[in-house]
Amino acid sequence: MFSAIRRIMGTPDLRSKLGFTFVMIVLYRIGSFIPAPFVNYVNVQTCLTGSAGTNGIYELVNMLSGGALLQLSIFALGIMPYITASIIAQLLRVVIPHFETLYKEGQAGQSKLTQYTRYITLGLGVLQSTTLVTVARSGQLFGSSSNIPECSQLISNDSWYSVLLIVITMTAGTGLIMWFGELLTERGIGNGMSLLIFSSIAAGFPSSLWSIQRTQSFDVFILVIALGIVIMAAVVFVEQSQRRIPVQYAKRVVGTRTYGGTSTYIPIKVNQAGVVPVIFASSLLYLPALIAQFNQPGAGKVAPDWVLWISANLANGDQPLYAVMFFLLIVGFTYFYVAITFNPTEVAENMKQYGGFIPGIRAGRPTAEYLDFVLSRITLPGSLYLGFIALIPLIALATIGANQNFPFGGTSILIIVGVGLETVKQIDAQLQQRHYEGLLG
Repeated sequence: MFSAIRRIMGTPDLRSKLGFTFVMIVLYRIGSFIPAPFVNYVNVQTCLTGSAGTNGIYELVNMLSGGALLQLSIFALGIMPYITASIIAQLLRVVIPHFETLYKEGQAGQSKLTQYTRYITLGLGVLQSTTLVTVARSGQLFGSSSNIPECSQLISNDSWYSVLLIVITMTAGTGLIMWFGELLTERGIGNGMSLLIFSSIAAGFPSSLWSIQRTQSFDVFILVIALGIVIMAAVVFVEQSQRRIPVQYAKRVVGTRTYGGTSTYIPIKVNQAGVVPVIFASSLLYLPALIAQFNQPGAGKVAPDWVLWISANLANGDQPLYAVMFFLLIVGFTYFYVAITFNPTEVAENMKQYGGFIPGIRAGRPTAEYLDFVLSRITLPGSLYLGFIALIPLIALATIGANQNFPFGGTSILIIVGVGLETVKQIDAQLQQRHYEGLLG
């Protein structure tokens, strides 16, 4: 490992890329703690200190923003608007033929799709920042600490121009984060947006572990560390697992040259959908609680029955109905997302066009049916795996009383492991180009 680090530091190009990546991540983390205009920083810190835990409605966004959401900083929205915009752009390919045509046009079409994604990101930034400011003004941002007087005075100026300036600042912060990510992809070691998410989640690990050590016994803290190592090893194993479908290309003679005649394979990962189904399910389950929160009655009034039912069953992760619905939604969204992103018919047609075939399977429709059969079979364990990993923080909440920011499970561990593996592969590939020996060689 030390020799690999020495080779990295001895490669000027790779060293400059790693340095640029480090500087961008530091700037991103600094921006997460700079409060937006007219935000009362002292009151925000008082509410953070007195809060028993992050409100479930904002847990995912707060985690992906590295805690910037509840700081009401200029980067409060984090990378979440861009993630949502990217998912929307992918879904629009299925609904709008123009988006699918752009996707197939190569680099020019991809550039237009990226531009559309940027526009959607800024639009979502305006919408989400407006919602965040509205919740902050109502005093409901820190749910468990809303009875603290300071939590109702997070915004020092309630005039329309101050609210407008906060919304513009947070939206501009989202655009700046998007620019940081693109710079990291072009001039860093790649996967810019993923690295920003990685840094946000990794920044919360020490505080989460220290919170467990402070609120629980030292034995529980050691047990959590041991379980975390086991969970990470299991996630690495599953994330690297794939079904390789062999593909043979027939020989073609063009003039005096012979093409084809090679053997390759189609890799189908066990977790083909990544972390997207967990984000989908979390967002969908947050909607009822969000609607119920905006329909809370005033002082001395009784809430409607449906608001009480949602608060009792869908507001927190330690409720059985919430956990069951969360698991089933993840399984369903996994099949849905895999069906959108992997088209067996398109893959079969491309193979047939270039003279490829699966041994023992006829080209064309039989190949598409075979790929669909394999994909549906391998998606089942993948969806169950995602569901169980996502339930780990909820189980920890119910058993040891750890808050929902439990680090070794759910979206956080999937992103940490996935981005970590991809970054190691990127560095390994660049080392092999220059030294013929990789990072893990």
